[in-house]
Amino acid sequence: MTNPLSFNCLPFEKLSLQELYDSMALRQEVFVVEQDCPYLDADGKDEAGHHLLGYNADGKLIAYTRLLPPGISYPDYASIGRVVTSPTARRTGAGKLLMRESIAWCARLYGEVPIKISAQVYLIRFYESFGFEKVGAEYLEDDIPHVGMVLR
Repeated sequence: MTNPLSFNCLPFEKLSLQELYDSMALRQEVFVVEQDCPYLDADGKDEAGHHLLGYNADGKLIAYTRLLPPGISYPDYASIGRVVTSPTARRTGAGKLLMRESIAWCARLYGEVPIKISAQVYLIRFYESFGFEKVGAEYLEDDIPHVGMVLR
C-alpha cells in the first residue's frame, strides 16, 4: 500500500459524532448499497464494542471493523465484524492492514482469547491467510453465503 493507514480504536461512547457518522456511512455504502442487501445494520451490538477506524493520508475513513468482546456475538469468542473497506481502497492492501490491526487490537483489548468471525464465502482464502480456520457448514446471512471461521 502506497499510503499507509492511520488507525484509531475507540469504545462506542468515545466516538465523536463525525466518527460515528463516517463509520455508519461506510458500512451502509458497502453492505446495503453495493451488496444490495437491506438489513438492520444497527443491531444493538455497537455499544458493547470497540470501533477500529482506518484513515487514509487525506483523513478520509476508508477501512473499519467492529471488535466485540466474548459474550456479545459468541459466548466463548471475541469477534471481528462489519469488516469493510471503501470501494476506493480496494486492491491497495488496506484490507490486509485492517485485519492485522483488528487481530492485534482484539488481543490488546480482550486478551488471548480465540476470535470468531462470520465470513463471506468468497473471502475464505483472505481470512485463512491470517490463520482463521473454517468451522461448521456454510449458511446464508442476509442472502449472502457465509461460513464461521475461528482464529485460535
